[in-house]
Amino acid sequence: MVKAGLQDNGVKLVDPLGEMLAPSWEEHATCLANAEERDVWRVLMDISEKAAVNLQQEAFVVIGRDTRPSSERLSQSVIDGVTVLGGQFHDYGLLTTPQLHYMVYCRNSSGRYGEATVDGYYQKLSTAFVELTKQAFCGGNEYRSLKVDCANGVGALKLREMEPYFSQGLSVQLFNDGTKGKLNHLCGADFVKSHQRPPQGMEMKSSERCCSFDGDADRIVYYYSDTDGHFHLIDGDKIATLISSFLKELLVEIGESLNIGVVQTAYANGSSTRYLEEVMKVPVYCTKTGVKHLHHKAQEFDVGVYFEANGHGTVLFSKAAEMKIKQLAKELEDKKRKAAQMLANVIDLFNQAAGDAISDMLVIEAILALKGLTVQEWDALYTDLPNRQLKVKVADRQVISTTDAERQAVTPPGLQEAINDLVKKYKLSRAFVRPSGTEDVVRVYAEADSQVSWDSAGEKVGSERLTTEVAGGGGGEKGKLF
Repeated sequence: MVKAGLQDNGVKLVDPLGEMLAPSWEEHATCLANAEERDVWRVLMDISEKAAVNLQQEAFVVIGRDTRPSSERLSQSVIDGVTVLGGQFHDYGLLTTPQLHYMVYCRNSSGRYGEATVDGYYQKLSTAFVELTKQAFCGGNEYRSLKVDCANGVGALKLREMEPYFSQGLSVQLFNDGTKGKLNHLCGADFVKSHQRPPQGMEMKSSERCCSFDGDADRIVYYYSDTDGHFHLIDGDKIATLISSFLKELLVEIGESLNIGVVQTAYANGSSTRYLEEVMKVPVYCTKTGVKHLHHKAQEFDVGVYFEANGHGTVLFSKAAEMKIKQLAKELEDKKRKAAQMLANVIDLFNQAAGDAISDMLVIEAILALKGLTVQEWDALYTDLPNRQLKVKVADRQVISTTDAERQAVTPPGLQEAINDLVKKYKLSRAFVRPSGTEDVVRVYAEADSQVSWDSAGEKVGSERLTTEVAGGGGGEKGKLF
């Protein structure tokens, strides 16, 4: 259940269902990480007692690592610790983070979710992709080639291994594959989204579909260059819109009224929310920032779609919905049966244990092919409102508290009223502030219907009210972009 790897030496922990740790276990992990060496055993015993852990039950730990030099040493440390405590383990070696989630889920579902091997992962996803795209109308190779920036991470190795499994439906050209260059340096999903330009080492021709993973391959963003050479980013909001619209259409086709919901954070562009609610008639819900919050909310629906704007997300199908769809794929006739079978393939294609860049990429490519959409047509589903994200240095970020999924400031008194007074001056505008979870800064988001409003609203909310009147700004960084 461990993935070793971070550049500053760290681990990622996965719970027995292949998901992120519950908040209570995050507290335990923090307590253990901060313990002095002489106190480790006592802290472990305290955790075992608080969590009512049966110490007589045999423990089994799944281990994976990425390509960074520190990872092998960290992985061996985990193995040593498990061995000393009498546990069992399986070391998968190099894995993407989503693959680790997949292995844990498979093992703890007794194989019902899939085969807990790398080949099992490749077979499950690629088979669903090939079956799904068999029904696609493709004109030549227009939809069959994709440039992929792998951020010099482990995703490059795994995508290269997997390509032969699905190559009859998609050709991928890999860039920043780890043979040279540093992890996430001038490349990767975060770089592309933050800088609004292609990664280093990738030449883009007009209208080519391109995408970027992050270092551990659990995020993805798409982009392209138009005929005038302008860069266009397609982020998690538009990925969620494409996927949820496709799923809604298939559910309507088979006549099933399964409960579908899209989960966003306050950072989702307002245009995406309006398109989903007003055009596609898909309900949208907002949670606090952080994948664990979106994932938990998405589990409340028969079909829950969530993507952060940074491209981290997936689709969750309840067990009841999965069983019903797969049964309908056997029982329905003609066009409805085909639609149900497509839904069944989508279920198998998603890595429901976690956000997975490879899985998401295959789903997106299948949908574009099936719907006959170019990347420009996908981008044109709606137009993003101009927006700005700032961070403002403050003396004490804790003076600001929020509610309503971080969209409304509760304290200090008067702050939310001041924001409301500002944004009501601009069409389709909104803004919010939230304290950072890690730095002494306050994060500010503003959007409006024009560039002028974008600059004005963002700077007023971010600079005037916060740094000078509210939070004791210490020489705040006015207008500093994320």
